[in-house]
Amino acid sequence: MELGLRGRMALVSGGTRGIGRGIVEAMAEQGATVAFCARTPAHVTATETEIRNRGGAVHGATVDVADPGPLQAWVAGAARSMGGLDAVVVNVSAAGGGGGAQGWRTSLETDLLGALTMVEAALPHLARSSAPSITVIASTAAIEVPDGSGPYHAMKAALVNHAAGLARTLGPRGIRVNSVSPGPVLYPGGFWQQSQAARPAQFEAMRARIPLGRMVTVAEVAKAVCFLASPSASGISGINLVVDGAMTQRVQY
Repeated sequence: MELGLRGRMALVSGGTRGIGRGIVEAMAEQGATVAFCARTPAHVTATETEIRNRGGAVHGATVDVADPGPLQAWVAGAARSMGGLDAVVVNVSAAGGGGGAQGWRTSLETDLLGALTMVEAALPHLARSSAPSITVIASTAAIEVPDGSGPYHAMKAALVNHAAGLARTLGPRGIRVNSVSPGPVLYPGGFWQQSQAARPAQFEAMRARIPLGRMVTVAEVAKAVCFLASPSASGISGINLVVDGAMTQRVQY
């Protein structure tokens, strides 16, 4: 299905593994030109090479989104080199930052302030697009009561709230803003694959919560993101799309 991404220019943070990598691949397959960033140079180069070898138009860069200056420079440089910017996907997370007070600081700087900086830097370029969109990757952790107090849940909740607010403030400028909240995602090298091997009881307990009978895949989340970011979703703004196999019990009115 053609979503209308062909010929569009997209920006994705954290694009070398997991959900971010899946989004870069899916957008490239839809014919978009995609600029992505990550912190590890070797991973950036490998991702860029692999997707280009499959015919994708991608451009990788080494950027730490917690560092505002380089992040702003990357956004501006990517938009300039691609000749514009149509879709922004904010994906990077510190995944809790390792716990403790420093974990909260790391999560704040990476998840929340990194998102704020990326969006603000992208706005002048999105304003020149005929179909601008911003998609924020959150989590079902944002809408469920956590087992304990943790920065990951709090930052994801803040991102969902912020995205909804942006949809209201940027709507008059024609810029759509949505968030996507994946549930547990099973992919090679990810948390839940590691849990399956090292903590099988934890893995099975989580899987048993999911009415679909399995965890969702990276590709399933990426397809949802591509749709919301595309002109095919031109009337959709301000939603939080949950992709979790019906795990969360709250009704999404």
